[in-house]
Amino acid sequence: MTNLLQPIARAIAQLGDPVLLGVVWRSVLLSALCFVALFAGAVGIVHHLLDWQGWWRWLADLLSGLGTALLALWLFLPVAGVLGALYIERVARAVERRYYPALPPAHGESLAIQFWDGIALGGRILLLNVVALVLALLLPGIGLLLAWAIASFAIGRGLFVAVAMRRMSRPEAEAVYRRRRPAVLVQGGLLALASYVPLLNLLLPVVGTAAMVHVLDDALAAGR
Repeated sequence: MTNLLQPIARAIAQLGDPVLLGVVWRSVLLSALCFVALFAGAVGIVHHLLDWQGWWRWLADLLSGLGTALLALWLFLPVAGVLGALYIERVARAVERRYYPALPPAHGESLAIQFWDGIALGGRILLLNVVALVLALLLPGIGLLLAWAIASFAIGRGLFVAVAMRRMSRPEAEAVYRRRRPAVLVQGGLLALASYVPLLNLLLPVVGTAAMVHVLDDALAAGR
């Protein structure tokens, strides 16, 4: 179990790296801009549709604000998947420079394919989040566990394949994932838990990418 926890432990230990800190701040800024735009849009729509005055207007603003905050929390995983795709190369290079300097330069799928795979990852996570939300509402208790399991799979597999595609084709990346599934899903489970904690979830794209670089290196060192 110690070895399974080592990738994410190393990722957290490297958070002081200036490159990773820079990515964290960019992710925070982009997330903030996305959610401010979402909040402003929701309030604007409410004002347009409901031309209320006095305390009715105040109540509508409050409810729309709360609803938008919940929606932003629910959308974080898909947004994190897209943000992670934007910075995978930068984070991965920083991790490899510190821990695996002997690795040759990465030559895998093109940056365009990697980027669009990240967009697709966000879409898949959004769809799985809908399923998870329905399960959580229909099956209290057990539904929450199922929702966490779905999120663990989605973010774990998605981030690992995205990281692996830096050094191999997508079919090869998926084959390595199948062989390293336990390690990938352990990281995904921890990241899924962190994604539901405000502020801590802002570290998810960086920590998740860094952890998957370590999982991939273990696979490469063992001949995949």
